[in-house]
Amino acid sequence: MLRREGRSIGRDEEEERMLGGVSQIGIRNLETIYIKQGEKVEMGELVATIGFFDGVHRGHQYLIRNVINEAHQVGMVSAVITFDEHPRQVLKASLGKEEDVNSRPELLSSLDEKLLLLSKTGIDKVIVLHFDVALADLSAREFMEDVLCNQLNVRKLLIGYDNRFGHNRSEGFDDYKRYGEQLGIEVIHNNAYLPDGEKISSSRIRTYIKEGDIVRANHCLGYDYTISSKIVSGFQNGHKLGFPTANLDINACQQLLPMRGVYAVMVQLDHSLVWKRGMMNIGKRPTFDGTKETLEVNIFNFEGNLYGQDISIRFISKIRDERKFDSLEALSQQLEQDKHTINALFDRRHPMVDNIVEQ
Repeated sequence: MLRREGRSIGRDEEEERMLGGVSQIGIRNLETIYIKQGEKVEMGELVATIGFFDGVHRGHQYLIRNVINEAHQVGMVSAVITFDEHPRQVLKASLGKEEDVNSRPELLSSLDEKLLLLSKTGIDKVIVLHFDVALADLSAREFMEDVLCNQLNVRKLLIGYDNRFGHNRSEGFDDYKRYGEQLGIEVIHNNAYLPDGEKISSSRIRTYIKEGDIVRANHCLGYDYTISSKIVSGFQNGHKLGFPTANLDINACQQLLPMRGVYAVMVQLDHSLVWKRGMMNIGKRPTFDGTKETLEVNIFNFEGNLYGQDISIRFISKIRDERKFDSLEALSQQLEQDKHTINALFDRRHPMVDNIVEQ
């Protein structure tokens, strides 16, 4: 077992986020416990919920708020129980097929980013369970008794409206409630969060992102969709056009990539609190007869050598599709128009502000 406070969470003081986020409260110190099945841990009585919580979207946030409220009412500690690996990926890898081992789920957030998002919800603890085949083989009854009851001391369990757990996810809420009565765990069904009359789910958000509908994806997330990677050397074509770009290592990016096109983005560099305006191209650079998928971002009003730095990209809106131009001059003119369009978009969001600083 490993306990850490504030791992990859940032500063202890509260922070107002000018571009939105999971909450307006900001970053707080979060106790994060990494644990394997069977490890002993001293734990007070918990009100908890369980799930992978990919993206920690508005539906997740609604569920977690209910956990926190329930814990306050009964004087217990609130907790989110999640996993270090995506269950689907672990089960695919266990089959031993090369394509399953090399493939990866289309994640909305890495583990560190998920912990950062969870830190903003006000939850007391996050328990990160090591997910392996042995854990996957437990029935729902075994999981509730061995892990939730005996290992983690969960006394109230809030279940998301569509959440299932246990081997093959073959059982449902009525089963969990019956097992809970036998084990001394009160199991509570959480209603679906239905803003605008539609259910919010990670799969729905993934669909929006794949379609380039960033505005709707961000609406469901409750914050701007963000990816992280490392800057590597590129083809230097941007310099020739007057729009130098930072090239992201596509293999270092653990999250789902939006469809090909040009996007209005905010860019944060290594160890910086500043989010700068930029435009990003995702695609194969057809004007240059490219064949490989690339991620290139032009940071407005910025000069400097960025190679090797970590970078985060916050997506605001898709501007246009990627297309092939007849000449470099035509491409350069279009990029100038794209920059004008993006600046106009940001001016509507944050008039007179070029850079957004997290205080």
